[in-house]
Amino acid sequence: MQRNRLIALATAGAAGTAATLSWLSVRRFADRNRPNAIAPTLGAATTAKKVALVLNPSKSGTTEAIAAVEHVCAEAGLEAPLIFESKINDPGQGATRKALKAGCDVVIAAGGDGTVRAVAEVLRDTEASLGLIPLGTGNLLARNVEVPLDDIDLAAFGAVRGPIRTIDTGSITLDHVDGTHSEHAFLVIAGVGTDADVMDDTNEELKAKVGWLAYSEAGFRHLPGKRKKISVALDGGPEQTRSVRSVLFANCGKLQGLELVPEARIDDGVLDMVVLSPRSAAGWGWIFLKTAFRARGAIPVMGFYPSASLSLRCHEPMNTQIDGDGTGLVNGLHVSVKPASLNIRLS
Repeated sequence: MQRNRLIALATAGAAGTAATLSWLSVRRFADRNRPNAIAPTLGAATTAKKVALVLNPSKSGTTEAIAAVEHVCAEAGLEAPLIFESKINDPGQGATRKALKAGCDVVIAAGGDGTVRAVAEVLRDTEASLGLIPLGTGNLLARNVEVPLDDIDLAAFGAVRGPIRTIDTGSITLDHVDGTHSEHAFLVIAGVGTDADVMDDTNEELKAKVGWLAYSEAGFRHLPGKRKKISVALDGGPEQTRSVRSVLFANCGKLQGLELVPEARIDDGVLDMVVLSPRSAAGWGWIFLKTAFRARGAIPVMGFYPSASLSLRCHEPMNTQIDGDGTGLVNGLHVSVKPASLNIRLS
């Protein structure tokens, strides 16, 4: 009995020492004041003039989506919507360009986050607006702007006849390991590090069966691992070097129902950089508990840094993701916000 107590005490002491060392080893970025937010814009409910629907044919619910949008258009006295299907080599950008060329003022994305991002990439900085019929696994943007996930008819009504809200978009340029560069828009959260490793390693068959819970299975497998060095320059300032597991760039704060970034707003003209620096499973648990219980106090393994732009250099190649889609290994990246650059129709 005495021996068991000694073992328990030694184990607890070792865990406490590890947690303390993890706490002490984290170096935070220099504190910065939050930039002034711009005023949000929400217009009155208006009916579209001409509608296009961009579908991801691999998703279930596309037949219902077509019927719902056709019904709303007929009720509003509009001509039948133009129907386009995304392709593997063109997830929606080409279809959206065709819709704009045909004079559509609303383009509805019916699919997952990849379809939504592809359509939005073309629509931003135009007068046309984005409609959402969420048919994917994550449906990240739909959750953040409260488009119904389980009512296609209501989502279709909002996409055609709902009020227009103007939101920010993020821009990210990736410096790939092969020396090439690519530019992308993002609407919710992009990231580099462990979060991207999880997205890249999620089992697609499991994802089809259990949805977003498949990410949790991959996440548990990636809890162990070492931190990697990065250098970040915020808003043109000097570089600061830190060891991290993940760095996220948030345009809005909800992720699968959790308020990951409580202060993030989709229409404030600011991005929130989130730095995750745990050294152990205990550190990840700390992050989860803070997020799940919406604890206000700061913790050393999770830092928040609002900015309008930043440059990040990886000291060794790191994986990236944009709105949940893996985008490969990079040596660095550049991120900025485009305030009030996308019109979106709400339910």
